[in-house]
Amino acid sequence: MTNFNDREKAFESKFARDEEMLFKITARRNRLLGEWAAEKMGLTAEETDSYAKEVVAADFEEAGDEDVIRKLLGDLTSAGIDIDDAGIRTALTDKMVEARRQFIEQAD
Repeated sequence: MTNFNDREKAFESKFARDEEMLFKITARRNRLLGEWAAEKMGLTAEETDSYAKEVVAADFEEAGDEDVIRKLLGDLTSAGIDIDDAGIRTALTDKMVEARRQFIEQAD
């Protein structure tokens, strides 16, 4: 019975670590997305930093990525940037790959 309990605790621990890692990678992705959008809007360095933090915070509005996509689409459109939902989703995918790479390089 002890082996079963040990295995259960190990799986729970691994799940918790994996979820924490995914959270950190997603937050980094959102920051990268904010920086990408800020560059498109021509924001200053200070404005870029502030905007990237806003994008990270926007992800806490609801589960999934729709809240971030909605924020970026609204802000970019308001700034006169010609972009659609698909363009933002492509950037989202690209920035997720970049965030994972950065996270892995940081761990080495």
